[in-house]
Amino acid sequence: MRFEISKVLDAIEGRVCTDPSLARAVVDLAEVIRYQDIDGGRPASLLRLGMVIDALSRQLEEDGVQVYAVVHRALLSDADLTSNERMVIRRWADDGLVEVLDNPGDRIVEVADLLGVPVLSRRRFDGLRGRFPWVAEEPGRVLAPVPGAGGPALVAHVGGGDKPVSGARSAAGAKLLARQWRCPEAGCALFGGGGGGGAFADLARVQRSPAAQAPPTLRGGVPTCPRHGSRLSDAGPRPRTEVLAVRIGGLVRRRFVVSEEQPVLVGRAPEGDGGIMLGQWLNDEARRWISRNHLRLELRVGEVIVTDISTNGSGIRPGGSLAEGDRIALAPKQSRVLAENDMVELYPGVQVGRAEELPTDATFTPASVMAEAPTMAMRLPRP
Repeated sequence: MRFEISKVLDAIEGRVCTDPSLARAVVDLAEVIRYQDIDGGRPASLLRLGMVIDALSRQLEEDGVQVYAVVHRALLSDADLTSNERMVIRRWADDGLVEVLDNPGDRIVEVADLLGVPVLSRRRFDGLRGRFPWVAEEPGRVLAPVPGAGGPALVAHVGGGDKPVSGARSAAGAKLLARQWRCPEAGCALFGGGGGGGAFADLARVQRSPAAQAPPTLRGGVPTCPRHGSRLSDAGPRPRTEVLAVRIGGLVRRRFVVSEEQPVLVGRAPEGDGGIMLGQWLNDEARRWISRNHLRLELRVGEVIVTDISTNGSGIRPGGSLAEGDRIALAPKQSRVLAENDMVELYPGVQVGRAEELPTDATFTPASVMAEAPTMAMRLPRP
């Protein structure tokens, strides 16, 4: 059982991030782990984060959904969690996958405002309606995870319903996310250069793109490190990015970011780090057709350039049309600008395009992040 729980915690780790382009909702981890009524288990459990992520994934009808988790520092020594769970949260903190604060306060609402994403919380945030009017006015921007048959369900505080709704990034968010920031504190996992933070933090700093940097907090209008309270220095413009997605069988399986710094390879099992591997979602015929490295995607002067590097070629679907007569062949070694609403088809039913222009028309159910969890650790309400 301990091994199975470790596996599900590893799976949950792949669903937490502080990347403004990939986070689909914000959660307060100290709140979520104490939703004891959704599984009838112990007072605090990190597995509940996975259950809430599953609920979000079901409502969005999308695989691989990621959340931005704000963590109260007291959680790192919370005796209601197991030693393994505390160790996992510390690792996430060292890697900059979660934002650890001494006093989170209204940070989750601020992050949601800056990024334009919903909040998953049972709190109503009545005292914040003056600063953030959308809390009380926009249906689907604040949703409560509540017990449901087969796992938690989401219920909107305003307007009812269960669909998470994203809004536009605030004006402050647009300005902050156009720049890179540096914290003067050594080892800052969110805005740092400098030593400290352990081996995981050092590795994360090497691998994380500046485009994935978390949003600063604003104190008196000044960009500030939410963890250290230190004024941040402006380190120049943030690299341009484009959020793309892979859709297979009508279901969006994964979102990913292409930046000016680094091209991204997509294929059956791409070589090197950062590639988008499709093999686990393909049937036997699609695996035979799609090359190990099939596409290279680059961002040049704001344009997404797609280059076929496969053996069998691909096709462009202008405007997202699936009519066979509209397909434009993309031969091996050929490049093309991916125009607005275009998508690349590697094989029938396997498409890549801009995330906001690639809606889900799912014939599959999103995979559960809790698939490895032992049933004895979860006592779900009966239908």
